[in-house]
Order: sequence, then C-alpha cells, then structure tokens
Amino acid sequence: MQSSRVKRSLRVKRYIRKGIPNEYRSLIWMTVSGAQAQMEKNPVHYKKLLDMEADPKLVDAIRTDINRTFPDNVQFRRTANPCLQHALFNILVAYGTHDKTVSYCQGMNFVAGYLLIVTKDEEKSFWLLDALIQKIVPEFYTPTMIGLKTDQEVLAKLVKWKVPAVAELMEKHNVMWTLVVARWFICLFIDILPVEIVLRIWDCMFYEGSKITFRVALTLIKHHQASILEANNFPAICEKFKEITCGTLVQDCHIFMQKIFTEPGRLPLATITKLREGSRAEMDSQS
Repeated sequence: MQSSRVKRSLRVKRYIRKGIPNEYRSLIWMTVSGAQAQMEKNPVHYKKLLDMEADPKLVDAIRTDINRTFPDNVQFRRTANPCLQHALFNILVAYGTHDKTVSYCQGMNFVAGYLLIVTKDEEKSFWLLDALIQKIVPEFYTPTMIGLKTDQEVLAKLVKWKVPAVAELMEKHNVMWTLVVARWFICLFIDILPVEIVLRIWDCMFYEGSKITFRVALTLIKHHQASILEANNFPAICEKFKEITCGTLVQDCHIFMQKIFTEPGRLPLATITKLREGSRAEMDSQS
C-alpha cells in the first residue's frame, strides 16, 4: 500500500473494522484519511510552520497543557529519551499557526499526543491532526465549538429515537447531554475507554468518518439502558454515565467492536447529515 490514495471498498472497510495490525496502523491512517496525500502535496509546509514566529498566547496555552498530557505514559515524562513532550509541543504550535480559526483548544493535546504515540513521527501526526480537525470532526475545536455542540444535539436525538426511555430520564431530571458526553466527543474516547478499543475506534473513524462516534456512544447507552434507568436524580445519572465506560462490555475489544455495528441498528450517513442540519438550524435560531 505505497499509494497515497486507497480505493474505497467493502473489502477495505471489513479489513479495517477487524482492526489494523499495529505495524501498519500509521501507514493506513495516513492513507485512508488523506493525510498522506496532503503531506506529499505540501512537503515543506510543516518545517516552515516551525520556523515561523508563533503567537505568544498560543505558546503559553500549549505549555500549560503539555505537562497534563498523559502524565502516566513514560514516553511523555520529561526524563524520557526521547521525550514526546517536545514533539507534541511542536505539533500543537505548528497547528495553531497553520489554522488560526482553530488555534489551540483543550482536548487537542490528547488527540495530537495519541497520534504521536501511534505514528512516532511529528510531521505525520500534524497532517493526521489536520485531517481530523478539517474533515472528521470539523468545528469541534473552534472557539464556539459549534461542531461539538451540534453532534451532542444529534446524539440526544438519536437516543430519543433508539433508546427513548433514557432520553425521557434525561429530560425529567434536566440533565444536559454536554455534561455526560462532552469528554467522549472532544477526546474521541481517549482516557474514557481502554487503549485497545480507542485504537480500533480510530481505525474505523479515519476510514468511515465521525458517525463511528455515534455508534460507540449509542452502544454504551443502549447496552447499559437498564443500569442508567436505575438512577433517580441528577448526580446519579452523571455517575451512571461514568460507570458505563468501564464495565464488562469494554473488557473485550473484539466483542465491543462487533457490538457497535449491530447494537445501534442502521445509522445511515444521510440521517446523521439531516440531524446535523436540523440541530444547527435550531441553535442558530436560538442565538
């Protein structure tokens, strides 16, 4: 698979859904996301960004978060050799300079750090981050976070349709969806679900797009519906949403990944697009 493009097919989708072997993960993410093609088209862009004068506010914001990124991972400790903190700092500063509308937003440090762990390459991580932010989760990390807010609204509508009892419980106790799922979306399940599952989710997400995040969220909610419905007040509901991300369901990544494609039922992209358009229009009319 040397080509920077990959022919989309059912065979490729099935292969990716089964989990990409670790040694090929970086190559396949780069190829299927379009990041490889962008990197080849702009061979000196990343280096130029690093040579540019960065906005001091951007640099300060990133410096503050660097030490909080994966504190338990030895590769991110200052004493590590090589220490990934320096590479992560470069990627985030370069990205903030590259896309001034996004600049830097909390959560991006975890996403970029994760890409760095997988690719072990600054420039590749930068282009994968660009593919994620521009195409897969657009406007998640902008100052208004309108893309993130829209997708939380979409999830609320999908739950109303697929797991109505949970939607009623949330409404009854005035629990806003953002309180229980914002971190799921903004960190794309990093530090929410086990590492093996997150890697498998990202395998699918780079190929199939962000509708995978809805499949994961719906599976967690639908599978644990009975447990969530035991909650009878605001704090108890919030606690249940923490519990459902570390139960027995997520202990076997193969079973979990099979379930995300069966448990939520059909979820066509056309439906997601329509729900996004409707949610965006509702938010625009309220602002």
